[in-house]
Amino acid sequence: MIDEERVRSCLAAEWYLTGATVTTHNGGMNSATWLVTARGGRWVAKAVRHDSRRSLVGGLTVAAQVERAGVPAGAPVATRHGDVVTELDGFPLALLRWVEGEELSSSTPEDQRVIGRTLGRVHQVLRDSSVEDVEGFHWIDVQAPHLAIRPWIRAAVAAAVQDYDALDPAALSWGLLHTDPAPEAFRLDRGTGSCGLIDWSTATRGPLLYDLASAVMYVGGPRRADWLVEAYLSSRTVGRAEVEHALATLLRFRWAVQADYFARRLATGDLTGIASHAQNEKGLADARRWLDRLG
Repeated sequence: MIDEERVRSCLAAEWYLTGATVTTHNGGMNSATWLVTARGGRWVAKAVRHDSRRSLVGGLTVAAQVERAGVPAGAPVATRHGDVVTELDGFPLALLRWVEGEELSSSTPEDQRVIGRTLGRVHQVLRDSSVEDVEGFHWIDVQAPHLAIRPWIRAAVAAAVQDYDALDPAALSWGLLHTDPAPEAFRLDRGTGSCGLIDWSTATRGPLLYDLASAVMYVGGPRRADWLVEAYLSSRTVGRAEVEHALATLLRFRWAVQADYFARRLATGDLTGIASHAQNEKGLADARRWLDRLG
């Protein structure tokens, strides 16, 4: 735990941001965040575990590319030394630009269309982009010990990975990914119509349909995602034939990632961002239900 006063002192020392008001936010499951206001401006301070430093730096580098292309992305503010992150009590800490707007909903047609259009625009930027120290796709180890935490997990995850491999992934459209474009990561300024995409936590290159499958997962599955998918296709970043061929398989794979993620959290006792393991158990149960349905 890092208290607000420590964050305030770090902001003054590393970013010359004196007299800041710092309020604990912690809206995610993999990081600690604080809302920062000073001199009429707003920012977000974000800290992650030490072993996630490389991923955070990579993700923020991608966010900077997206923002330079005109999509608000919560890009990092450089420290007085020109670094993307600094160290605070052993944790990597970054200061991110505030993105104006409201979180989007998974249920309304218009919000789904905005999600699809924005994700398509982001993929137009990232399809041919690169950064240093990019992480490979994918990261599931079907022999990992944490998959034994429940009898069903390993077989279900392995089956989804096998189906993904059978697609011939190299034939899909690849680029840098967001990896977790949930509705709450999109910020729509309804006054200007500008929509941003925040929460860039890694620099991963993989099939662009992985991001689309993630977005479809969050809005309730393919039967509830027609508006989102059609809006995404309007960007022409990925063709309809590829979506029809591979999206269902990538969606199943995405749920396997969820099962892997929550199994690891339960096996390691990870409560980052949550109050109890009930939320980890719910995440695992949701993954099982969807893997059964999609399998």
